[in-house]
Amino acid sequence: MFRNAELELVEERARASMGTWERRSLGVVRAEDAAEFARAAGESTPRLVDPGHADFAVHPMYVVSLLRGAPGADASEFRPDGMYRDEVPGTDGLGVRLMAGGQAVRWIAAARAGDRIELRRALTGVERKGSGEGFVLLTVEKVYGSVRGTLVEVTERFIVR
Repeated sequence: MFRNAELELVEERARASMGTWERRSLGVVRAEDAAEFARAAGESTPRLVDPGHADFAVHPMYVVSLLRGAPGADASEFRPDGMYRDEVPGTDGLGVRLMAGGQAVRWIAAARAGDRIELRRALTGVERKGSGEGFVLLTVEKVYGSVRGTLVEVTERFIVR
C-alpha cells in the first residue's frame, strides 16, 4: 500500500507541473570533453575523437548526454540510485524505482565546440498504467539549443514504480 501512495503522490506532483518549461544552462561544449565522450562510446574516427583534427566534429549524442553544466555536484543532488534528484519530475524525495521508458531524438543542427548549451524541458504527459499498484509513465520534452538555435529535440519517457 505504501508504494501505491507514493505513486499517487508522483502522479499528483507531475500533473501539477505539466507544461511548465524549465531552463538550465549546461555550459560550453569543450572539444576535449566531446572527444572523450566519443571514445567512451566506442568511436575511433579521428574527426570525432581528436580535437586537433582539421574536421573535428562533436558526436551527435554528446549534447543529449549532458545533464548538468560544470562538474562538481555534491552528494545532496543525487538520488540513492545515482540519478539527479530533479531529473524525473515528481519523484524527488520518494522511494520509487525509476526506469528509462524510451527516447526519441530529433537532430536539428550539429553542436560545435564552443557552443553554450541551454536546455529547456517540460513534463508533457502523465499516465497511470496497469491495474492495482501499476506504474506511472511520464513523458518529458527536452530542447537543447545554443545562440544558433535549436540543436536537438528529445522526447523521453520514464517508468515510475
